[in-house]
Amino acid sequence: MYKKVLLAVDGSENSLRAAQEAGRMASLVTGCKIEVVYVVDFAKSKRDTLHVQSTEELDLFRRQNQRVEEELKSQKAAYEVKILHGEPGPAIVKYANEEKFNLVIIGSRGLNALQEMVLGSVSHKVMKRVHCPALIVK
Repeated sequence: MYKKVLLAVDGSENSLRAAQEAGRMASLVTGCKIEVVYVVDFAKSKRDTLHVQSTEELDLFRRQNQRVEEELKSQKAAYEVKILHGEPGPAIVKYANEEKFNLVIIGSRGLNALQEMVLGSVSHKVMKRVHCPALIVK
């Protein structure tokens, strides 16, 4: 079964739902360990920080990511947090493949068809390129 699970999160509501699923799965498998992965894209982070409306927005982002950890704690899931750097899709794929995870869980960003075609979807990129099963949570 899935003993080594990568949970990729970005602070969104879908990330929180992905964390809930990961916690449920971990509760069913003895010895399951979840690695929560946040990807920091320095180019985007710098731009977002320069264009952020207030410190309240930065605090909201931090709290949203904290909710994922609180969810896993509430389900008594064994987890650790890892911060990766780079573009989210490729960084998650590279890490998942190098570390030989049994399963990748990621939330769907909820893009419509046009947005996905133009922007691309991190979850879609991950799904296509990881060498293990992947679960997209909506």
